[in-house]
Amino acid sequence: MANALPHSLLNGAIVPTNDARISPLDRGFLFGDGIYEVVPVYAGKPLRLSAHFDRLQDGLDALEIANPYSRARWAELVHELIASNGGGDMGVYLEVSRGAGKGRDFLPEPDMQPTVFGFCFPITPPKPELLARGIAAATLEDIRWQRCDIKSIALVGPVMLKMEAKRRGADEAILVRGERLAEGSSSAVFVVKNGRIATPPASHERLPSITRLVVGDVLDALKLPLEVREVRRGELPAADEIWIASSTREALPVTSLDGKAVGEGGPGPVWRRVFDEFQALKQREAG
Repeated sequence: MANALPHSLLNGAIVPTNDARISPLDRGFLFGDGIYEVVPVYAGKPLRLSAHFDRLQDGLDALEIANPYSRARWAELVHELIASNGGGDMGVYLEVSRGAGKGRDFLPEPDMQPTVFGFCFPITPPKPELLARGIAAATLEDIRWQRCDIKSIALVGPVMLKMEAKRRGADEAILVRGERLAEGSSSAVFVVKNGRIATPPASHERLPSITRLVVGDVLDALKLPLEVREVRRGELPAADEIWIASSTREALPVTSLDGKAVGEGGPGPVWRRVFDEFQALKQREAG
């Protein structure tokens, strides 16, 4: 992720990022008690903003945090934040914590006022050399908690997994729970074999990825069927293609897994079609 842009959102106001201040007693800081969203923006227009608001609301409901704003007000604030940072292509990070209390108690105080923080960061298209070679991934056992469907700000598990993947010379960790594919440490995963594309279903073990839905729309446009099913661990080393997908990385090919080539060791033909159509979809939705 690139450095934060100059202006941020704090509790309904646009402020200089360097001047934003949050209480050290905020439960987001003390407990990781909050949720977040990352929204990609192209040509100043958020991609699938409504879907991100749906997931934000689901996370707040799961943690029993009152949503501080109406959907219309959220949209106003997001667009104000984008405009204050000059528009263009960027990512918008939004965080809602339960708020600051009088001290540190596992049980939240009644009627707490949530803290809302947001900032922007530049996003750029993948470099041609990255698209030509793909990325490396490592298969790791999923050590995260049991409610990965909640986009919680408590991300020490993914941090540990990212660090281990880096130690193994990989750009991403592909997580398994026993013999089943979970997801990437910060991405959805797609597997292609003999032209058939599969991705695991939604469950408490996986984040309901917005970008996975976008890729699904891309596949529909290409008339390529997607199998939503449990993917076995043993399917990964035998796959012709593996992709990861996330808000800021879009869809990228995994060409090396655990030090061994995936398929022929380069980005596959199905991914190339998906990548091209993904770019076209972005242009259509950005107007």
